[in-house]
Amino acid sequence: MHTERITTAEHPLFETAISLYQESFPFHEQREEKSQRSIMAHPNYHFLALFDERNAFVGLILCWETERLIYVEHFCILPALRNRGFGSRALKLLLDNGKPVILEIDPPVDDISRRRKGFYERCDFAANHYPHIHPPYHEGHAGHALVVMSAPEPISEETYRDFFVFLRDTVMES
Repeated sequence: MHTERITTAEHPLFETAISLYQESFPFHEQREEKSQRSIMAHPNYHFLALFDERNAFVGLILCWETERLIYVEHFCILPALRNRGFGSRALKLLLDNGKPVILEIDPPVDDISRRRKGFYERCDFAANHYPHIHPPYHEGHAGHALVVMSAPEPISEETYRDFFVFLRDTVMES
């Protein structure tokens, strides 16, 4: 598996990738199109297309990298290719970087959200128990409660605070 960074909406794969993104996340969890297009060239933002060994597109990791951590803002695999190991292999690519990796999931309250949490736990992520409200992507919407997960281990309260400041002041303002 390998990745290709997409830095402009003119990239030949952008429309396919953004369709997967829109199909994979509810509206309230998606960036507005103008925001998505404008952040692609941000030096800390990585719009990564995922490819299998045959160079076929299999999914996306949209993440932010700082000197101290990687924050996965969005992550999805093509629906027809889920449960084939692509997700765990993609996360391993990030973990091999050597930095803590942070992502957010819906609270595990139903079968789908419990299975998603189990998937991340099998990929060596741990749930952190800091109360966390993700800021809204759309004006007029409220933030929503999520569970912060991290790998290779839980994060300290200081790291969580640093992450939240980065989320609020850089990710959501870009």
